[in-house]
Amino acid sequence: MLKITAAPLALLLAGASAPAFAQTTPQDSVDLGEVIVTAAPNPEDAPSVAEARRRLSRTPGAVAVVSAESLETRFAPNIADVLRDVPGVYAQKKWGGDVRISIRGSGIGNPNHLRGLFVSQDGIPFNEADGYGDVQMVDPLLARFTEVYKGGNALRFGGSLLGGAVNLVTPNGSNITETASARVDFGSWETARLHAEVGGSRGDWDGYLGLTGATAEGWRRQSDGQQQYITANVGRSLGDDREVRLTVQGAYIHQEIPGSLTLTQALTTPVMAAAANVASAYQRDYASVRSTLSTRWRLNDGLVFEGAVYGTWKDLHHPIFQVVDQQSRNYGTFGRFDWEGTLFGLRADAFGGAWYRVGDLDAQQFVNVIGSSGRRTAKSRQNAKALDVFAEGRLFVTDHIALVAGGTFGRAERDYQSFALPGVASTFDLTREKDYDWFAPRIGILWEGPSGAQAFANVTRSIEPPNFGSVSPTAGGFAPIEAQEAWTYEAGLRGRTDAFSWDVAVYRAELDNELLNFVVNPTLGIPAATFNAGPTVHQGVEAGLDWRFATGWRLRQTYTLSDFHFDGDKVYGDRDLPLVPPHMYRAELRYDNPAGWFVAPQVEWTPSDSWVDYMNTLRAPGYTVVNLGAGWRLDERINLFVDARNLADERYVSNFSAVTDARTASTAVFWPGEGRSGFVGIRVAY
Repeated sequence: MLKITAAPLALLLAGASAPAFAQTTPQDSVDLGEVIVTAAPNPEDAPSVAEARRRLSRTPGAVAVVSAESLETRFAPNIADVLRDVPGVYAQKKWGGDVRISIRGSGIGNPNHLRGLFVSQDGIPFNEADGYGDVQMVDPLLARFTEVYKGGNALRFGGSLLGGAVNLVTPNGSNITETASARVDFGSWETARLHAEVGGSRGDWDGYLGLTGATAEGWRRQSDGQQQYITANVGRSLGDDREVRLTVQGAYIHQEIPGSLTLTQALTTPVMAAAANVASAYQRDYASVRSTLSTRWRLNDGLVFEGAVYGTWKDLHHPIFQVVDQQSRNYGTFGRFDWEGTLFGLRADAFGGAWYRVGDLDAQQFVNVIGSSGRRTAKSRQNAKALDVFAEGRLFVTDHIALVAGGTFGRAERDYQSFALPGVASTFDLTREKDYDWFAPRIGILWEGPSGAQAFANVTRSIEPPNFGSVSPTAGGFAPIEAQEAWTYEAGLRGRTDAFSWDVAVYRAELDNELLNFVVNPTLGIPAATFNAGPTVHQGVEAGLDWRFATGWRLRQTYTLSDFHFDGDKVYGDRDLPLVPPHMYRAELRYDNPAGWFVAPQVEWTPSDSWVDYMNTLRAPGYTVVNLGAGWRLDERINLFVDARNLADERYVSNFSAVTDARTASTAVFWPGEGRSGFVGIRVAY
């Protein structure tokens, strides 16, 4: 069922006939701007970013790095803007900082927030311990770089999720390239953002402090918001490649929620808010504190230990159909050894470690009285524990070919307790628990040419135990939900010539028990909103190509093919799965003038419609959005940029929630894409 649109692929592969490894050496950079990762460092990157690229290049699979430098000349208020040029990543804004992220179809059955993907900063998860999470707490400006590990390539974090992992790395006084900087962004819908940071080192000590404050009325009604973020860390060097570090992060977010619309409303009156959201003052108030004590300790020339202990606290006040009031505490520890040396006289490297985490969440619900809490209607406590023990190693059987093997053992525990409330007949005392255990192996092969180019292939098993929202605890116990399982087969190429850089991967994931949202129907054996589907297939192509066709000129292109479908389901047959567009193409043509200015028109194109329901009766239309970036380097310290978006004021749907059958279900599930807008930024550095 693999369906390919010819136009994007033709554009992407236009330069593929160039000699694959011509005129390069092992020391040359292999660079696809922000996203390509290869065995050779990029001399244009700071050492810390180049080291991340080198480390990720060990992976026999699709990985990427997005540097902070790539965000300095554009407006990037959320993680969707960070990941926009990473092929294979579907990241689209819904409202405020709420972004739907899916890698290789991860979490497509989740109508809200995050599932099937591990998102972290310095390895400390934004997810709760049961896997549920969101990314509103992510501030792109408080990351030195962002790592993307697609699918089973996230084994370094003990990961066994279908989507993999996205990890932001915090700046510190030893890896920042400037002593101090400040930037101001402002633009449409009364958007304003101020960011400042300062850092440096003295003797054995280094320190960093970064702050961001932002406010915006938003394009749609009922979408005012504000955010404040702070990150501080201090480190102490105790010798060559040995340090300890304390990091503290805080965030507060207030965001109104405009709500989803029908398709007609989204395309004709997109700035309107859903009536219920206005009447009940839907919003999200969220505060968080995160602290980490970490170490990196070189034991000898070939062995390094990295580890941390951490704790996070979150407080959520969330008026929606009811007021959701939650406090959660998550804490854990992880340790990982990285080794490089020889084995049986052959070059080899490996990593291995363990990660243990615990979370408890106090959840209450109240009647929503125009955004305030009325009578309490529910009270529960949700405890989760998880353990991952993982390892992966490479053995170079020749100078250029490495065999790779690894795996992770995992265990997840779910303990749930609800409490009877006086005067509320629907509440009752209930205690339920369930455990999940698994082993997820991985094998692969990596070829590394003398030019720095690489080819890879791997087979990986992934496991996703259901979170509390999926198991739907009732008086009858947890819903009979099994863990989602998959085998993913992947192959790819990455490399560079003088004119071309490329990063291409193809994959096929064969899933059992995929966690999808269904209409509750006990007669069909579907007692809960989330249930296991029959066999499904996720397969596709992830491609990135840079073409430097003249001095100062660069054409950057990314293309993602996503073919997700049922495989002989008893109800849906071989129909396509909804949500992720079958084709996504992005291109940027950039000219950098020697005088210090640049101009960069961009296009985002989904050439075909996307299914909205499992029965394949309703489609969301494809769209084309044209943007324009420009910037000026006024002197060594001051940069100015302009980021103009949706220049044609295209009316389109940026994303939506899936339904079972659009002929019978409510279809007010569409989130309109933002209209024409413009933003200006000024950055000063010392």
